[in-house]
Amino acid sequence: MKEDTRIVHAGRHPARFHGAVNTPVYRCSTILSGSVAELKEKVRNKFDMVDYGRLGTPSTMDLEAAVAELEGGARAIATSSGLAAIAGCLTGLLSAGDHLLMTDSAYFPTRKFCDEVLARFGVETTYYDPLVGAGIADLMRDNTKVVFTEAPGSLTFEMQDVPAIAEAAHARGALVAIDNTWATPLYFKPFDHGVDVSIHAGTKYIVGHSDAMVGLIVCKTPELFTRIKSTTSAFGYSLSGDDAFLALRGLRTMKVRLEQHQRAALEIAQWLEARPDVTRVLYPALPGDPGHAIWKRDFTGASGLMGVELAAAGENNVTAMNAFLDALKLFGLGFSWGGFESLAIPATGAIQRTATTFQSDGPVVRLHIGLEDTDDLKADLDQALDAFRAAAG
Repeated sequence: MKEDTRIVHAGRHPARFHGAVNTPVYRCSTILSGSVAELKEKVRNKFDMVDYGRLGTPSTMDLEAAVAELEGGARAIATSSGLAAIAGCLTGLLSAGDHLLMTDSAYFPTRKFCDEVLARFGVETTYYDPLVGAGIADLMRDNTKVVFTEAPGSLTFEMQDVPAIAEAAHARGALVAIDNTWATPLYFKPFDHGVDVSIHAGTKYIVGHSDAMVGLIVCKTPELFTRIKSTTSAFGYSLSGDDAFLALRGLRTMKVRLEQHQRAALEIAQWLEARPDVTRVLYPALPGDPGHAIWKRDFTGASGLMGVELAAAGENNVTAMNAFLDALKLFGLGFSWGGFESLAIPATGAIQRTATTFQSDGPVVRLHIGLEDTDDLKADLDQALDAFRAAAG
């Protein structure tokens, strides 16, 4: 079955729901059993049967099945946010005394969770250069249990050599996890490149409409699923039926939306590269991007998220960046991304590194290119760059 067909049919069972095309919303906590024997069977098979609302309903289970099938994993776990998926994955795989290798370009809340929560529970985190590749072997310890990757990196968009990292990690008995939100299950197949667990902020492209919070943990094997699910259920992680419904509905159109996001983002990125007020565009699909070769080798597409370094304005860097952002009309100023709307946030000041240094002379902003007409977006960016130039002095 080809992907265009799979994304429409994965996780759908109309015959179970009186012919309904979409899995209905299940809003329930208590699930009744017809006998003590049935009740006990549900308890024994609580991850496979509808036993209690927190552990899963047909709404959440069909979402999990669809995403796992698209990505090529054994099973998936739905949570209430991308960060919950990250936390559930790490706590499911790590114990006190373990060592975690975390990419230095990770999503900031991931770093915060490692530094403030995992550390408190006796897990040591070492941040590594995202460009280390096979050199990760030199950082491995006997107690290194997980190597966490993110490609491209948050805010700075470095591409990681995931296969090389996975080979070195597996040689020392460690598992490899990836935050695959940027590429989605469509544009990067992590299990074909050595990854063991793939994580998504389904809030972004899977939902696609900025109206639901969803996290997903996709596991390569049933054993990893059981291991992580046992932890997430013990923590009480769950996803509401309403949000699962919105994620499933968004999933069906994700491919056509991503094609438009990619076309528009590449056009905008190339246009920005030619602007005198722009020093560089951080977007792996650009031929001149340092990570382009890895992206072209391992990925089949690019999404709508990019970084832009504006021209250096010296002591006026922040003032000029703020003037640029404040002048935008079509780009909303807001966190998250992946919806139909274009967004912008300041990255300067938010980029945190401990193992490496991110070099930029000018201010950096993050742009999400939505589904608007690209001529209108260019016009908006053009007038915002005028405001930047005026404030830069």
